[in-house]
Amino acid sequence: MSSKNIITVFGATGIQGGSVADIFLHDQKLSSDWTVRAVTRDIAKESAKKLRKQGAEVIAADLNDKSTLIKAMDGAAAVFAVTNYGEKWDMKLEIQQGKNLVDAAKEAGVQHFIWSSLLNIAKLSDGKLPNVYHFDSKALVEDYAREVGIPATFLLAGSYMSNLPGSAFRRDPQADNAWILSLPVSDKAILPVFDAAADTGKFIKAAVLNRDKVLGKRLLGATNYLTNAQIVEGFKKIFPEAGKTASYKQLPDDVFREFWTKYQGVPDYVAQALLENMHLLEQFGYFGGKSLDETHALLEDKLTTWEEYAAKTSKWGEKLK
Repeated sequence: MSSKNIITVFGATGIQGGSVADIFLHDQKLSSDWTVRAVTRDIAKESAKKLRKQGAEVIAADLNDKSTLIKAMDGAAAVFAVTNYGEKWDMKLEIQQGKNLVDAAKEAGVQHFIWSSLLNIAKLSDGKLPNVYHFDSKALVEDYAREVGIPATFLLAGSYMSNLPGSAFRRDPQADNAWILSLPVSDKAILPVFDAAADTGKFIKAAVLNRDKVLGKRLLGATNYLTNAQIVEGFKKIFPEAGKTASYKQLPDDVFREFWTKYQGVPDYVAQALLENMHLLEQFGYFGGKSLDETHALLEDKLTTWEEYAAKTSKWGEKLK
């Protein structure tokens, strides 16, 4: 009996990486052929211990130390790599970490490197949205992977459904406590909605099962495209009582920026990046207007709808049903 393939999963205790580790550990088709090498910085934390109990090999590695990355990828047939811009809000650091991962994959001889990427918005917008650093940094790493010539696929994660309940979509004390979705774009702005925790692994499963077909290609990680108005309608459908007075309200840009700087404590340049990220939805499209059909045709597993996510999440801060 031949030994199983190894998939090295970076960020295995995070949202995207956790989803990938989970499906490779528990999916009937994958678990018979693959074993998970889960990479995290702290192997002593509870989430890492849980992965070990579920059958993963759990190891530590540092994205700033290429030698640890090579060791983590040694003997792996596939790698899922992700970085976290929000940890330091540092574009240069994220690019360097991404390049370290690419270089390590090349040195380790990885035959399928799957990078969690995004579009280059400065380029897509022809310079009109020049500050969406958390997109552009990942896109520049994708460019580097293509230049280096490693066998790679690029997953572009859509707009996290988890970012809506309790933050952008919450009760407004100034509107008789009604539920209001507030963003600095109109109700016609389009989001590619994505339950990253539940569904990232489904896309990576499709990638490894269709390796030759997806090498050099982008997979668009989203269930579907929804306008802000449709997101509110979905909420009303799931929570008819709470949704009676639910509505959409466009925020002024300065109010949105102030929320992030004053109440979330981020630097001004990050608030501007998040604002331009919002304007992207209406002006150029999160995925540049591309259809999701080609990606969806590769999937074997049903994706989570916005209504399903809204019904199951505890992020509303109260029981609505």
